[in-house]
Amino acid sequence: MPSGLIAYLDSVKSRDPAARSRWDVLFYPGVWALGLHRVAHWLWEGHLFFVARLVNHLARFLTSIDIHPGAKIGARFFLDHGFSVIGESAEIHDDVTIYQHVTLGGTNPTTGVGGKRHPTICSGVVIGSGAQVLGPIEVGEGAKIGANSVVTKDVPASATVVGIPAKPVPVDTVHYSPGFLPYGTPCGEDVDPARLRVAELERELDDLRKEVAALSAERQPRPKVKSA
Repeated sequence: MPSGLIAYLDSVKSRDPAARSRWDVLFYPGVWALGLHRVAHWLWEGHLFFVARLVNHLARFLTSIDIHPGAKIGARFFLDHGFSVIGESAEIHDDVTIYQHVTLGGTNPTTGVGGKRHPTICSGVVIGSGAQVLGPIEVGEGAKIGANSVVTKDVPASATVVGIPAKPVPVDTVHYSPGFLPYGTPCGEDVDPARLRVAELERELDDLRKEVAALSAERQPRPKVKSA
């Protein structure tokens, strides 16, 4: 194998616990989709739009992954499994990992800058399965997007966002690791902002009930002591 291909397969293998060998990784649909996209993008840049679309159609048929030939993708991109869509003006930097059923989609063209309708994904980002990243926004370097999140605003570097709409979640600074997080979704504890807020309100309500009960007990009339 060429050294460049070996380095790429090793980078994918290091991010997939299920990978057993380079040959195993070589037959991943995401690897084939990326390889065919490199060809389609080269044709697209050469203004051979029809031929680029044919290659894109072949890739979609073989892998169930739809990457527009105009999308710009950096080094060591790993799209695990399939059924994902990446739009024309999307930009993906190096070492990005995306799981199945993810959409890097567009919004109203008038909201973009210079015709850009799709997101920019910076280096080292992990996007969990089912996430929708929409519009000409930027997901900062090293950020993580939880499964099934809907992202319509910029995400700061190294942040973790979850929910609909996606919101940042607190980071455990004691156990935080800046390394790769498989699947992109922290599962050690409940990190849904809405659920955390509901739990906080329930605790506050319980405290108020206890205070009301204590005040009611203080106001209860004391029983009169009968004189002998």
